[in-house]
Amino acid sequence: MNMNEPAAFPAIEIPEDLIRRFDSLGPRYTSYPTADRFAVDFTAESYMQYLKERSLLVNKPPLSLYIHIPFCASLCYYCACNKVITKDHGRSAKYLEYLAKELKLVVEHLHVRETLSQLHLGGGTPTFLSHAELRQLMHVLREHFDFADDAEISIEIDPRTVTTETLQLLAELGFNRTSLGVQDFNADVQKAVHRIQPYEMVAQTVADSRACGFQSINFDLIYGLPKQNLESFSQTLDQVIALSPARIALYNYAHLPTRFKPQRRIAEADLPSAEQRLQIFLMSIKRLLAEGYVYIGLDHFAKPDDSLARATLDGSLHRNFQGYTTRADCDLIALGLSAIGKIGASYGQNLRTLDEYYACLDQGKLPVEKGYHLDADDILRRQVIMSLMCSNTLNFKFLEMQYGISFHDYFAAELLKLQDYAKEGLLVIDDNSISIPARGRLFVRALAMVFDRYLGQQSGARYSKLI
Repeated sequence: MNMNEPAAFPAIEIPEDLIRRFDSLGPRYTSYPTADRFAVDFTAESYMQYLKERSLLVNKPPLSLYIHIPFCASLCYYCACNKVITKDHGRSAKYLEYLAKELKLVVEHLHVRETLSQLHLGGGTPTFLSHAELRQLMHVLREHFDFADDAEISIEIDPRTVTTETLQLLAELGFNRTSLGVQDFNADVQKAVHRIQPYEMVAQTVADSRACGFQSINFDLIYGLPKQNLESFSQTLDQVIALSPARIALYNYAHLPTRFKPQRRIAEADLPSAEQRLQIFLMSIKRLLAEGYVYIGLDHFAKPDDSLARATLDGSLHRNFQGYTTRADCDLIALGLSAIGKIGASYGQNLRTLDEYYACLDQGKLPVEKGYHLDADDILRRQVIMSLMCSNTLNFKFLEMQYGISFHDYFAAELLKLQDYAKEGLLVIDDNSISIPARGRLFVRALAMVFDRYLGQQSGARYSKLI
């Protein structure tokens, strides 16, 4: 198969009238059940039991590792991540010491040396770590794990602080993917969100990354930021396209100042209207598709020869807490402040403050704050939702054989709710399957929500706009 043939990839249509009609608020489904359902009855002991159960499996699922580095040298006003703003680089040395303690506790319950298929360093700003600390961290990881020959080893970098020498070191340490927080190139927007990084700075980082061998470079963009408008973001896209990243994540800014204090520094009067945001999003999709990017799903795009695009063809596309990924369903060990992992039929999330995190590890305990035990219905619905979001199809017979159900009986209420979407051509339902045609691909979150049994229950969660 020629991977450069656009016809090989799932198509997309943009029915503006239906977007206005069906757009609402909903989860992004980086997990199911979603993180707002996590509860404190999931403890460190619960996590240890799931690790033990994994260790006893003969055919284990692949293993991924996520490490949260919370430190940032300056505050971005739009940011909703769990971070620690500091210029004191001595704090990261202590944090690495405790990461090593946490890792040691985890591997004690795995019993055997395991191989990682993926590693991702997120934040915060992972490149806040010094060169010596980056070497130290990778040394500790390689002490406890092997890495698969084709392992994806990725890191989020800040163009404002990363140097050519840092990129060279990352390549030397085995990193093969980078993600840059670009957000917007417009100077007024950057000033309004307190993140000044001119185009020339990002262009130099991209050039240095490629010179160091990083071919898969991701850009994070955000629309809906203060001072943005259709013309300014179109100019940002001109510059993004000129830099030609392999992947692009185009996020919708969620303004929740009561929940995220830094957002209180953003003047609401400077935010684009709902209609302006929609027009920016629609324009962006059309521009990226016209430039040859493949629509992966939700807000992700990739070049046709990128592994993320190829995963849409071979059925290996998956979603986890970092978004779309190229590997089939993995167990995910998560280390560090507030990090969320997945082991077997469970999710676990770490404590959110440094003091709590350190105190727990000083007691020799895993720093688990809360989590979730999935029951049989959760596991079935998770597979339904992830199939819709990753492959745009659902095979009833496969699920019936796997779970011993009659799909039409088990999901009778859900199939009835889907009829409004089917009447508009946003999905096709027959006796054996559900499929999402080009017309419905932008609505996949809304379709997935139909199968979420918890949405009608009170959780206190605030969700983002679907489109």
